[in-house]
Amino acid sequence: MTIFSKIIAGEIPSYKIAEDERYYAFLDINPLTKGHTLVVPKVEDDYIFHLDDETLSGLVLFAKRVAKAIEQAVPCTRIGVAVIGLEVPHTHIHLIPIQREGDMNFANPKLQLPADEMEAIAARIRGEFK
Repeated sequence: MTIFSKIIAGEIPSYKIAEDERYYAFLDINPLTKGHTLVVPKVEDDYIFHLDDETLSGLVLFAKRVAKAIEQAVPCTRIGVAVIGLEVPHTHIHLIPIQREGDMNFANPKLQLPADEMEAIAARIRGEFK
């Protein structure tokens, strides 16, 4: 069981943004920018292109809804999208509010935000999710 499956199951706490029967979105605890969100399918698979077409297309459409909520809740020029997939063996999409391309550099120092600020960001995004 991956750390993301444990988060989905509620065994590990998360700053949940949105969930439905197939997908789950939550704040990255080591964000590049405020509002950096991970979107995962509830089915465990370690590579996005191993997902069946229905799961993959559903994941992208769910991520689009989350990205629109982030855009409304977090000041940014746009939402950057990254799929790297090596750090956790569970498919996930990074949605990162950015002002410029350099904000997407995963070598940048990660933000260390207090729990109350993380919850406030998550609450603002949840409030915009449709």
